[in-house]
Amino acid sequence: MSSNLTYVFLGTGIAFLGTSIGAASVFFFRKGVSKKSERIFLGFAAGIMIAASVFSLLIPAMEFSEAQGGSKWIPAAGGFFLGCLFLFFLDQLIPHLHPGTKKTEGLKSSFRRTTMLVFAVTLHNIPEGMAVGLAFSLAGTGNEVFSLAAAFALAIGIGLQNLPEGAAISLPLKGEGCSNLKAFAYGSLSGIVEPIFGVLAVLVAGSVVSLMPWFLSFAAGAMIYVVVEELIPEAHLGEHSHFGTWSVLIGFLIMMILDIALG
Repeated sequence: MSSNLTYVFLGTGIAFLGTSIGAASVFFFRKGVSKKSERIFLGFAAGIMIAASVFSLLIPAMEFSEAQGGSKWIPAAGGFFLGCLFLFFLDQLIPHLHPGTKKTEGLKSSFRRTTMLVFAVTLHNIPEGMAVGLAFSLAGTGNEVFSLAAAFALAIGIGLQNLPEGAAISLPLKGEGCSNLKAFAYGSLSGIVEPIFGVLAVLVAGSVVSLMPWFLSFAAGAMIYVVVEELIPEAHLGEHSHFGTWSVLIGFLIMMILDIALG
């Protein structure tokens, strides 16, 4: 288990690093990114998350379940649905505010705008951390379903899509009046839930290996919920956008290539 956790910290650390590098954009941009760039970044993140959910989580979940002698579709479908429900309830409960909007979501609270902006991106990072953690845990067991190279492909893909997510939180915080250093710190720390939830998922799933297919598909469902609920609508920002559409497709293509080439 200790060696597995080492891999998990390594993988989720790559994803966390992506968030931190993206958050460092406050030191290079005096103003926020343009609406066109924002659409491209959000669409790119959505495309990567969709491909990661399919190729790195759902397909391995079905293969792992079949190797155990179980049903291929029940854990995949059941875990996927539970993952969607999990993010749905978090979305309803945790007070948060998306950049560029004034309407808060979740339960009413007295939190400051800056705090709720951080919470919005933090919600995205929870399933990503779970996905990377589970992938490295599974790869660390030496099974034939998930290789270490495939786990690294997932971590790199999530790290890439975390670049715009880190910028998406730090730049609006700068616009809210935060100093560069403070905006960077908040943006970077929004990704700290990735190693935390990565380790938690592994500790729970590792105690009952037979449930690993459920956890993999659970992480996939949670990520797809984020994509459908927030990323794709925000990538189009209320109107048809070829930039948003193509960025989704390119993100999907890059993650698919990473997974197939390295996996």
